Amino acid sequence: MKRKTRKQYEARAKIAKALAHPSRLLILDLLQERERCVGELTEAVEADQSTVSKHLAVLRDVGLVEVRKEGASSYYRVACDCLGGFFACMESVLRSDVRDRQSTLK
Repeated sequence: MKRKTRKQYEARAKIAKALAHPSRLLILDLLQERERCVGELTEAVEADQSTVSKHLAVLRDVGLVEVRKEGASSYYRVACDCLGGFFACMESVLRSDVRDRQSTLK
């Protein structure tokens, strides 16, 4: 396997950093279901619109979401098809970690 360059690892780290917030993970889960406007996301995240807009800007900056303007409204959608697999991997690690921790306590 060919080793990545430092810039490639930095780009990966930027994406990982964008994912490292519970509200952004919730937003991505919601956007995997369907395209949503900022108002819907604001309500679901239970944060003010400026905070949700900042989260969306972080996700857009790394290419995880795209925006479509319709009049005064902005509609967001996931920009890649691989998030489901990535989140499934995360859940698998969490389940495994729980089992490992439980077996340690026995």
